[in-house]
Amino acid sequence: MSLFDLTGKVAIVTGSSRGIGRASAEALADQGAKVVISSRNQDVCEEVATAINAKHGEGTAVAIAASISHKDALQHLVDETRRVFGRIDILVCNAASNPYYGPLAGIADDQFRKILDNNVLSNHWLIQMVAPEMCARKDGAIVIISSIGGLRGSPVIGAYNVSKAADFQLARNYAVEYGPDNVRVNCIAPGLIKTDFARALWENPEAEARVNKQTPLRRLGEPEDIAGGVVFLASAAGRYTTGQALVIDGGVTI
Repeated sequence: MSLFDLTGKVAIVTGSSRGIGRASAEALADQGAKVVISSRNQDVCEEVATAINAKHGEGTAVAIAASISHKDALQHLVDETRRVFGRIDILVCNAASNPYYGPLAGIADDQFRKILDNNVLSNHWLIQMVAPEMCARKDGAIVIISSIGGLRGSPVIGAYNVSKAADFQLARNYAVEYGPDNVRVNCIAPGLIKTDFARALWENPEAEARVNKQTPLRRLGEPEDIAGGVVFLASAAGRYTTGQALVIDGGVTI
């Protein structure tokens, strides 16, 4: 059996209607997992689930919309996943937001709270909701998509970076708490990836060329580059890895 085989496992992936979340859900399904596609819009979730089912067979994927801003919506996501698939083995906390660009010194309180609520508190909620059954089975994997922004300062996305740094500690702390029950909690810290978040950059040839020149691998990342890390951390290949921040950035931070 492959170390990456996920046959019989069930995964929730938030923010999986596009970008890193979608690529991760598709990669998990490629390895045999059942996947729950979730974002705010049910229609786009259905489109992704339909595409995965067309490739792997009906019943591989299900669409369950949920806003990470609302605890009751996340509880519904978890409850409905259990109703449909009977269990949750893997949680990928990918959804996040950044409503403010500019100096941290100028951010309004409500904007800062929204970033922390969506990027940290929602992950905490979801982990609380899924971890008990994982602990009871003595098996589970939780992956938080953080960012290399959590490792450095920025004049324009400082609050976002604060939230992503907090995610590193969230993973470390839960790794300590749940480790005795064989539940692993890790972060992935992507660099610049060709997603909507960085669209303004990679749609500007001059800006992209400038970034590529500063990147040892000489290119921006693709969502699939992060999906491989998700599969590693969710599978038996990563069974002795917990509390870590896996940097996948083309070498930018070295």
